[in-house]
Amino acid sequence: MKGYYLTTPIYYATGEPHIGHAYTTFLADTIARYRRQAGEKVRFLTGTDEHGQKIQEEAARRDMEPLELCDQMAERFRAAWDRMDISYDRFIRTTEQEHVAIVRSFLTRLHERGLIYEDFYTGWYCVHEERYWTKKDLVDGENCPDCGRPVREIEEKNYFFRMSRFQADLIRHIEENPDWIVPEMRRNEVLGFLQNPLSDLSISRPRTRLKWGVPLPFDQDHVTYVWVDALINYVTASEAITPDAHPDEQGFTDPAGSWWPASLHIIGKDILTTHAVYWPTLLMGVGLPLPEKILAHGWWVVGEAKMSKSLGNVVDPLALEEEFGKDAVRWYLVREMPTGHDASYTPERFLARYEELANILGNLASRVISMVERYREGIVPSARADGLHEVEARTVHRYEDAMESLRIHEALGGAMELAREANGYVENREPWAQAKDPTRADDLDETLATLIHTLTILAALLFPAMPTKMGELSERLGSGAAPPTLAELATLEVGGRTVQQGPPLFPRVLPGS
Repeated sequence: MKGYYLTTPIYYATGEPHIGHAYTTFLADTIARYRRQAGEKVRFLTGTDEHGQKIQEEAARRDMEPLELCDQMAERFRAAWDRMDISYDRFIRTTEQEHVAIVRSFLTRLHERGLIYEDFYTGWYCVHEERYWTKKDLVDGENCPDCGRPVREIEEKNYFFRMSRFQADLIRHIEENPDWIVPEMRRNEVLGFLQNPLSDLSISRPRTRLKWGVPLPFDQDHVTYVWVDALINYVTASEAITPDAHPDEQGFTDPAGSWWPASLHIIGKDILTTHAVYWPTLLMGVGLPLPEKILAHGWWVVGEAKMSKSLGNVVDPLALEEEFGKDAVRWYLVREMPTGHDASYTPERFLARYEELANILGNLASRVISMVERYREGIVPSARADGLHEVEARTVHRYEDAMESLRIHEALGGAMELAREANGYVENREPWAQAKDPTRADDLDETLATLIHTLTILAALLFPAMPTKMGELSERLGSGAAPPTLAELATLEVGGRTVQQGPPLFPRVLPGS
């Protein structure tokens, strides 16, 4: 069954979808669509993280049951992704009974292998981040170093996973697989973190303090730490473990026939430690293969500050979609942020990227289709279409190389450069002048066929990022609703197709209009 299995983080079910969620999900969707276009079988996973103290307290604040809150928020995320044309194959919720069974099976195997023990813990706990800190970690002696909120001092009995036992194995894996964590600076961060002795991981919370979670299979008075519960979702959706399987059965340790291991985990850099330290050591503990790659992207910032609900500077992607359309939002996010690095959101930059679509790509499509209709009655001439062959071939090669290397912004930028070249070709060839001279009919045919050929390639290359608009463009070019696959581009023929003009792909709009 193994194909290309990629995942987003599952989003915590206490807040509305925002631009940070949207970027991660658009990036994953672009990669998933590219892989399908390349002929691969794909499973694309996203979903919601629905256990833990934040959920319990937020539900109480709203005078709701925790599951009622989770049902509401899961539906909002699902509706947002459907509205933004996200092609996920599996939307997982950690309250699903299948997932609960897998978590319990996973923990049972750790326990039976002697990798879980009971101990008392005293530390400072941040409810918002759902994690403990040592005194030296705190800001001003009382605040969480991640979110800045006050922490609580807690002493309680917990169960611990012997994470420290796998430190040397994890370091060896990272050093022997230099592309396992990308970009390189995130790999270096993890190796830096691992220079210090690795502590064991608290994997439980007592039910006297937290009831909303998956009960431990070996102690019903404790629930599973939300991060352990959440990470296991990747295995649940992979079908590497069946819900009713005893952990000693072969199906648990031999994921052949399932989607595991994940081909790519896409995460934000703020959850790098959980995915590059906690998760691989837990997998080592149960004997499952590690994910093949982890991509940790940067943050969207406004000015010098990370977007944050508490700072009131979060951008709503659905509001942008209402004004500019979903593909314009998708384009901005995956085109603007260099994959793996931070990027700054400003309305001016958004408009600049939108105008790139309208003035370079949209204008090219409109003028070329219009000329084919005017000069050749809407039928693409059966003529040489290789006027831009060299730049097309170079663009496709660089596009595939960048996509394979997860430099998505570069791949899309290169495609837009091809659109610029095509606009320059129009100006150099002057088809309006060719149309006026009957002796230059062959030249005009070559010009129009070349431009339709280039536009068809552009629709294919940009389809993963803008599936709706590029599907429309493909239909107008006579290629059907789905652009050609990458393999089909090498033998692409456009002569004899019927083109059809339509409304502007990217209408010029003014903010607030």
